[in-house]
Formats: sequence, C-alpha cells, structure tokens
Amino acid sequence: MSPNTPSAAHSTITVDQFLAVDIRIGTVIAVEPFPEARKPALKLTIDFGQVVGRKRSSAQVTEHYCAENLLGRQVIAAVNLPPKKIGAFLSEVLVLGFSDSAGAVVLCIPDRPVPDGGRMY
Repeated sequence: MSPNTPSAAHSTITVDQFLAVDIRIGTVIAVEPFPEARKPALKLTIDFGQVVGRKRSSAQVTEHYCAENLLGRQVIAAVNLPPKKIGAFLSEVLVLGFSDSAGAVVLCIPDRPVPDGGRMY
C-alpha cells in the first residue's frame, strides 16, 4: 500500500509506537554522487551530534537538491531503523521528506537552526 493512500494515512498507532521511532536532526557535512544507484541519489554524511554521531544515508533528492545546497543544511532523519544495503553502500539512517506534486522528494527541514542530535517530539 502506498503511503499516499487514504487508508494508510488514517491508520491508528499508539504514542508508544510513535516514540519508538527515534527521529533526530543533523547537519549534512558531506555529499557525494551515487551514480551506481538504480534511481538518482546522493550519498549524505550527517552529523547528529554526540549521542548519535555521524551517519550516512542514500537520499533520492536530486530533483530539488545538489551538493552545494545540501552541505551545511540541517535535515531530519529516523536514526534507529536497521541499516539498508544499497549496492555496495550501507545507508544507516532514513532522511525524511515528502513527495511534491510530481513525485520528487522535498526534505523535512526546520525553519530555524536547532542543536544537532535533538530529538523530534
């Protein structure tokens, strides 16, 4: 089922289930091309501060973002999901975003700077 279907959007979970997903903010400190990915993507290294540290992620965000406008930007990610192997690359966190009307990813970002590693609640 697609996350955009009404039934998926209206599924009920408990607060404890929501809190089980550790969603944190971090700053992108490195961006690399990922030409071997099946869909256009970038390899991101994100600094989540002292508690989580630096983690890597594959992000399919090339429609709206490039290395120049991602470097130094804060992003939001789920940091406690199992790592996912994408070819030879190990994606350790899931960077969060929404699909625009054309299906391209628009990142979830704060409207003001906050300390890296802060947890969403």
